[in-house]
Formats: sequence, C-alpha cells, structure tokens
Amino acid sequence: MLSETERGLVAGILMSEGSFGGDGKQPHIMLRKHVRHETLMRWLVTRFPRTKLYGPYHHAERSYFQWVARGPALVEDVLPLLDQLIVPELDAHAAGRLADLHERYASYIARVRARSTP
Repeated sequence: MLSETERGLVAGILMSEGSFGGDGKQPHIMLRKHVRHETLMRWLVTRFPRTKLYGPYHHAERSYFQWVARGPALVEDVLPLLDQLIVPELDAHAAGRLADLHERYASYIARVRARSTP
C-alpha cells in the first residue's frame, strides 16, 4: 500500500516525465532519468516490485536508468493509480496520453484484468 504522498509523487513524476506507449502487442510506461536520480528510480521499483529497472546505460555522453512497467505490473499495479490521479482537470495532455494507451491496448488490458479476477 502506498501512502497518499507516495501515490501523488508517482502520478506526478509519470504525468510529467513518463512515456506512455507500447510495442504494438502490449502497453508500457517508461521513465528515463539521469544516473544522479538512481535513488528515485530504485524507490519506484521498491513501490512496484513487478516493474523493472534497466541500466545504467551510457549512450552519447548520457548516463541514465530506465524504469519500465509492462504486463501485469502495469495493468494491475500502476494503471489503477494513474487512472485515479491523472485527470484532464489536472493535466489534459497527460490524461489524453493515458486515454490513448487504454484505447490502443484495450484488449490486452482486458485480458490481463480477466486473468487476475477470481
């Protein structure tokens, strides 16, 4: 369980800096941050243990970590929080990106949710 502060931090970070997309088969949300933000990235994995942290990567004089939520970790753990907190009244652009993810991957999200419902 996340505290209200933690829920707000996660939503704010992903709303402002997250990438909402997918590979055509399954959706994902990604966050790339410079290696100086390693503590924050590891904090996200601690809060969402089924997500993945990759890196550090060193590319074109940039060094960064990449946090990824996909599969059941995205659908069951991260999306419910974002669906509650990323609303058009707060950030219409981010809410639109989230709605697009839901629309493009509706069948995948429905399948994962059906598997997790007893």
